[in-house]
Amino acid sequence: MKLADLATGPDWIIWTVFVVFAVLSIILLSGHGSWFISGYNMASKEEKEKYDEKKLCRTTGIGMSIIAILILIMGLFENFLSAFFIYIAVGIIMVDVVVIIILGNTLCRK
Repeated sequence: MKLADLATGPDWIIWTVFVVFAVLSIILLSGHGSWFISGYNMASKEEKEKYDEKKLCRTTGIGMSIIAILILIMGLFENFLSAFFIYIAVGIIMVDVVVIIILGNTLCRK
């Protein structure tokens, strides 16, 4: 069974999700867009001063880029990839999110 066999919706949805993730990751990689980072955007001014905002944005941007690349791979190769790739992609995304959280709370502190 191929990945395309599981797809029931229109193809433009996956491409829209890819574009959204790609644009968000570009904004975050540029060091801007800290208002997109959940928790940081709601933190008090004293709490925000404990973090290096540019590092936090770039760390989150790299993680978002990994997710965007996975979505791109799934969109381009849906006719060739096995349906099992969904499990691999979900596993990679879960590890990616955990790494972003850990790095955000260690590497990005001042």
